Amino acid sequence: MFDTLTERLTQSLRNVTGSGQLTEDNIKDTLREVRMALLEADVALPVTREFIAKVKEEALGQEVMTQLS
Repeated sequence: MFDTLTERLTQSLRNVTGSGQLTEDNIKDTLREVRMALLEADVALPVTREFIAKVKEEALGQEVMTQLS
């Protein structure tokens, strides 16, 4: 279960790499994929909604990092 979730989240985040700066348009699809991955991993709907809302709030306007260490 965690391997599948990790793979889905990693793939979702790759979609915004190279975007420069995060905007509502370029993170909409990524957040949808993250939401689906969390729900398929049996994360509770209220937890998923709160997580997505907080990520969106924090991420908008941030620069995209090309690599994480």
